[in-house]
Amino acid sequence: MSKPETTWKVCPLCDRPIPPDLESRHHLIPRLKGGAKGPCVTLHAACHSKIHAVLTEADLARDHHTVETLRRHPEIARFLHWITGRPPHLQVRNRSLRKKQSRS
Repeated sequence: MSKPETTWKVCPLCDRPIPPDLESRHHLIPRLKGGAKGPCVTLHAACHSKIHAVLTEADLARDHHTVETLRRHPEIARFLHWITGRPPHLQVRNRSLRKKQSRS
């Protein structure tokens, strides 16, 4: 049985409580780009999945290495608007947008 919702961490992206089984650690600077020992944040698995479906590791390291810059990215902002108000246990499959972008 999981802890009561009042003691759950809160996702800094979507501001929803994170059930312990859906916690996902995100390196603000990707490990492969020098962030192995850098700052991390705990996100909903769905939010973390969306970040990596939309942005490359180079994009993350160069332009989106803070929660604020992630929130300002148009596609992530659209996702955050959509997921706000949805239940914390909602699991989402995010398809990679990077494949679509590379074909264009």
